[in-house]
Formats: sequence, C-alpha cells, structure tokens
Amino acid sequence: MAHILSLWFLGVALSCAGIVNAIGTSGTRSDFARWGYPRWWGILTGGLEISSAALIAFPVSRIPGLALGAVVIAAAIFTVLRHRDYQHLPPLSVFVSLIALATISS
Repeated sequence: MAHILSLWFLGVALSCAGIVNAIGTSGTRSDFARWGYPRWWGILTGGLEISSAALIAFPVSRIPGLALGAVVIAAAIFTVLRHRDYQHLPPLSVFVSLIALATISS
C-alpha cells in the first residue's frame, strides 16, 4: 500500500512542480535568474518533471521515470546548496523521500 501511495504522491508532486516551473511564476523566474540560469531553464525543468511523472505512471517505464526524477531533484539540491538558498531544501527533501520509498518498493 505504501508503495502505491508513494508513486501517486510522487507523480502528483512532480506534475505540480513541473507545471509551476514550466508556467514560470514570478517567484520561480526570479529564483532561476538569481541562480544564473537562462530564461528557458524553467520550461526545461518543468518538462523534465512532467516527463518523469508520466514515466512513473506506467509500470514498464517506472524505473527510468524514477531515475529521471532523481536526477532532476539532485540537480535542484545541488543548485540550492551551491547558492546557499536553504529555504528550498524542505520541499526537495520530500521529493527525495518519495523517490527513495518508491524505488525501494519497486
């Protein structure tokens, strides 16, 4: 049961984060600019997050989806640590926990 819930929560969380990043709210755009990324970086990040969620939704592509999600979240963690922007770590830790739980259960 925990396995299925972690997959659903992870899929929804990645989808929501992907939509926010792809749409580019003013806060998201200013974060990416402050971190030195180009304007289109949020669209790329959002697309990768949504792609990861879509891959996780299907059993045949779940492992590549989890791997893609892990890479995207690892890059985000690296970015916020490098820029000492620690306020973004709590939500990222939720993603790490969900990815770990889904991977262990797979």
